[in-house]
Amino acid sequence: MPKFADGVLRFQKEVFPKKKALFEKLSFGQAPEALFITCSDSRIETAMFTQSEPGELFVCRNAGNIVPPHSNQTGGMTASIEFAVAVLKVPHIVICGHTGCGAMEAARRPESIEKLGHVRNWLCFAQAAADIVEDACSHEGANLDEAARDLMMVEQNVILQIQHLKTHPTVALRLARGNIQLHGWVYDIKTGDVRALNESANTFVPVADYYKKP
Repeated sequence: MPKFADGVLRFQKEVFPKKKALFEKLSFGQAPEALFITCSDSRIETAMFTQSEPGELFVCRNAGNIVPPHSNQTGGMTASIEFAVAVLKVPHIVICGHTGCGAMEAARRPESIEKLGHVRNWLCFAQAAADIVEDACSHEGANLDEAARDLMMVEQNVILQIQHLKTHPTVALRLARGNIQLHGWVYDIKTGDVRALNESANTFVPVADYYKKP
């Protein structure tokens, strides 16, 4: 903890003064450009790899960047999505998975978390992605190594969670109005690469290509 306390002091003395005007503006409210849903993994630093400033991202994190399908059960993710979409009126939602995701590895190998009841139950929201990967590998990907299968799982989970996101009433309404966009990303921890989901082609492409300016 002393390391983190020292970090706070450096922030107060060196960083905050340079951005004082920004923080003063933010003290009156927020207007983020995107709801950014990603994994709790400590290696994922959203502000660093998006190069975003405070106030630009409304960030929700959980094991496996999961979005439970909408139901009458209130949970932290459901409430956060509703607030970001209906109150903050974010124009974009990003679901960002990442390489080497322990949650996705566990979702593929549920026996590894047999004694972790809450984790096992939570990862049930990724079960369809695990089934898709297993089916694909049994038919056409038998030669894929475990690393490739784990990456496929990360990608399929992002696709699945976008589908879950569409079941939330506030999101469905905004989609019908055409004033919100959903994005699926996969971040590579080792290389820094980020790939975006091209839904029409059902594949992930480099962000530079997907968001290429005309």
